[in-house]
Amino acid sequence: MLIGIVGKPNAGKSTFLNAATMAGAKVADYPFTTIDPNLGKGHVQRPCVCQQLKVKDNPKNSICENGLRFAPVDLLDVAGLVPGAHEGKGMGNKFLNDLSRADVLLHVVDFSGSTNDRGEVEKPGSYDPVNDIKFLEDEIAYWLKGIIERQDWAKFARTAQMNKTPAMAAMGERLSGIGVTDAHTQVALRKANLVDKRVHEWNDDMLLSFSRELQRVSKPIIIMANKLDKEEGRKNFARISAMPEYKGHVFPCSALAEYNLRMLAKNGIIEYTPGAKDFKILKPEKLGDKEKAALARIKTEIMDVYGSTGVQAALDKAVLEVLDYIYVYPVADQNKFTDNDGRVLPDVFLVKRNSRLIDVAGKIHTDLAKSFIHGINARDKRRLGEDYEVQPDDVIKIVSAK
Repeated sequence: MLIGIVGKPNAGKSTFLNAATMAGAKVADYPFTTIDPNLGKGHVQRPCVCQQLKVKDNPKNSICENGLRFAPVDLLDVAGLVPGAHEGKGMGNKFLNDLSRADVLLHVVDFSGSTNDRGEVEKPGSYDPVNDIKFLEDEIAYWLKGIIERQDWAKFARTAQMNKTPAMAAMGERLSGIGVTDAHTQVALRKANLVDKRVHEWNDDMLLSFSRELQRVSKPIIIMANKLDKEEGRKNFARISAMPEYKGHVFPCSALAEYNLRMLAKNGIIEYTPGAKDFKILKPEKLGDKEKAALARIKTEIMDVYGSTGVQAALDKAVLEVLDYIYVYPVADQNKFTDNDGRVLPDVFLVKRNSRLIDVAGKIHTDLAKSFIHGINARDKRRLGEDYEVQPDDVIKIVSAK
């Protein structure tokens, strides 16, 4: 699973990535600072089962903080996108090819309107963020259309016609290698009303319509309304989030606020859990008047209004809602909830909801799947077969022949 952090230059992508990972991606006010794809580890969070089971855990592959289990996820930040990327402008081809690996996209948008369509800094409020929202959708749709068309569309369509190849099968051949599944194709064909049409019957509008639907289902976009620490950003968020086409699809965000909070927490100056709606100052003597004023603004203008800085909430939504992943805790001892070294609830794995237990075993270790015998639900000690569909927060022992 890979979360792509996307957007034009200077929208706040690197700040968002730094906030989510505390990595060292370059942060600068000029286009194309991140020349090579920048991978980092972020985390999603939800309540840890240690609370329900009334045990003190010893996490190994994850983190438990204040009763919340933070599970690692991969984040990808690539070079800035500009309009016309699908035609190769800017660093567009590289950008879109890198994103072909992503399962969901977080589009970091400068809602303060202080950067133009090329990412150049201008007066706050001078640019409409709606343009950025639309242009990313357009660029990805036209990129997908180009992959489908290539240079041999006419020949491809004739061959499909002669062989009486259904659109579903024909598209599967064209879209392999960019993370598009048969299920994605099927949904896009249905939504574009093309299920009963052979590809040789498609016109250009139909092809674009299919590409747009394919983008929505295979590369879903979460819109991050960034820079809400600026007044113009808050005004634009109120306006755009009320538009019918964007209602419920725009996340309030201040990547800069989140980054500052995490840095202060890392240095022991404040107590802050990512995603929280508040923080506690531990060492006020370490803060100057400007820093205290900035923290007060973060609290009153962002956290009190929007519930958090939005960074953690966006990651959680992308993985746990949009991609529909759940937490599963494997253990070696179903009575003590420990691994072979005695660690309590050491690991949590992110798996697709309703995944088969045999597939989860393979995700934990390939040998477990090969020598799988059965599973045991650690909560009620039920025996589970390989076709058992795992549920959120399952604690399971895998019994194998090895």
